[in-house]
Amino acid sequence: MTKKIFHSILLVAGTVLLASLLVIMGCLYEYFGSVEKKQLRDELELAAVAVEKNGTEYLSQLSSERYRLTWIENDGTVLYDTVTDAESLENHADRVEVKQALEYGEGESTRYSSTLLQKTMYCAEKLTDGSVLRISMSRATAGVLLVGMVQPILVVLIVALILSSVLAKSLSRRIVQPLNKLDLEHPLENDAYEELAPLLGRINRQHLQIDEQMDELQRQQTEFSQITSSMREGLVLLDEKEHVLSINPAAEKLFGTDESCVGQDFLTIDRSHDMSLAIERAMDEGHSEARVERGGRIWQFDVSRIGASGAAVGAVLLAFDITERETAEQTRREFTANVSHELKTPLQGIIGSAELLENGMVKQEDVPRFVGHIRKEAQRLVTLIGDIIRLSQLDEGDEMPRETVDLLALSQEAADDLKTAAAEKHIAIAVEGESETIGGVRRLLYEVIYNLCDNAIKYNVEGGSVKVSVGERDGKAFVSVADTGIGIAPEHQSRIFERFYRVDKSHSKASGGTGLGLSIVKHAVQYHHGTVELHSEEGKGTTICILLPKE
Repeated sequence: MTKKIFHSILLVAGTVLLASLLVIMGCLYEYFGSVEKKQLRDELELAAVAVEKNGTEYLSQLSSERYRLTWIENDGTVLYDTVTDAESLENHADRVEVKQALEYGEGESTRYSSTLLQKTMYCAEKLTDGSVLRISMSRATAGVLLVGMVQPILVVLIVALILSSVLAKSLSRRIVQPLNKLDLEHPLENDAYEELAPLLGRINRQHLQIDEQMDELQRQQTEFSQITSSMREGLVLLDEKEHVLSINPAAEKLFGTDESCVGQDFLTIDRSHDMSLAIERAMDEGHSEARVERGGRIWQFDVSRIGASGAAVGAVLLAFDITERETAEQTRREFTANVSHELKTPLQGIIGSAELLENGMVKQEDVPRFVGHIRKEAQRLVTLIGDIIRLSQLDEGDEMPRETVDLLALSQEAADDLKTAAAEKHIAIAVEGESETIGGVRRLLYEVIYNLCDNAIKYNVEGGSVKVSVGERDGKAFVSVADTGIGIAPEHQSRIFERFYRVDKSHSKASGGTGLGLSIVKHAVQYHHGTVELHSEEGKGTTICILLPKE
């Protein structure tokens, strides 16, 4: 920038100086030209008076190298010329100045030499006898004068340019010095030129905007890291050269690597042919899948191409643990077998008791007992079928009528309905908390709370207690059922929500449960987009909490 300022100042100084010289020379040339013309006119006036008195006698006595006088008859014949013999001169009747003098009394004109290096000024005046006296003077043209002044002009220009360069260098340094000291990190704190204020203000606004964008990018990066780090699915981002751009903890655990693999080729963390083929196919076709068994579990890899402007710029790889899905068919078969078994058991009891009654093999006093057994097994069968139908509805995701439900009132209703069962085991059941309303299916929510309270009573100790709490946590409504019962062993806690799963089959049969209560709880809560939390310790009791979104 210093060089630009220096060159600009030097160029401006040289241009101004040259232009000034040309203007001054032009003005002086015009000024002295007008002075000479006036002098020429004065000399003609004096000569005219003398010629009228003395004629050629006066003209013959003149001796001037600067002025030339010519006496011309009114027909253009030259009577006398102070420079050349009059007889050798041609007729001057066609000369401009002579014509003007004959017509108007005075005339003047200017003519250039053939080389354009000199011009001659003519002034003519008509005398009283009708003749014309003309005076002329030659002078150099402006171009000749300029050529003659080249040397002094060059000297002046050189001296002026030297002085200008020194001044320009000093001035450019003084101009640039405050600019070099600008603190662009804190634009508004600079004490520089006022003209820079808009620029510094704009830089400050850009700094603020960049800071905001950086904060936003950092926030998005943090959110992305938090989201991907909490994912159970493995996530790997690849660039167009199949180098790892990002990998979440689940994928690190799956491939047995760490963050140091970022920037490396994906082949360094997985060399399986199936994965390489899946990535290659995704880059070509846009999407591919691969199924691989690792660590005793089955994983499905979904690879999708990331494109921009019609070209592949990378790929995203998602790893899903589909062990449960792969075993779903087995689970369904087990469920069918369990349903058949659970239905068959009460039916056999009903059929056996009915046959004994039909064949008269039951004493009269035992008939009520057998009839009661038939009714009990039939009721158990109806309950089981109802639970199966309800689970089927939840599996299918059928829409059910929703309404505003008060969880506190619903919990109190379920507790009231179970007071008799609780009293038989001398168990105290209490409901506490605040009123929380959500939109949901009242019948399903009632069954959830009822089943939790019913299990808390069935698997409690004699003289124990059940506490139902209702409130809000993290913007969600919750219902917690805590008991002082036998608890659940850790190895069973992950499976108690499976259908027909029993921790203690003998105790479950004695309690008359169908084995579907907690499964209904799980699916009903999922139907309301909620979650179930379980905390249990053997011999100390169990707490099950359901969280339900308010919206």
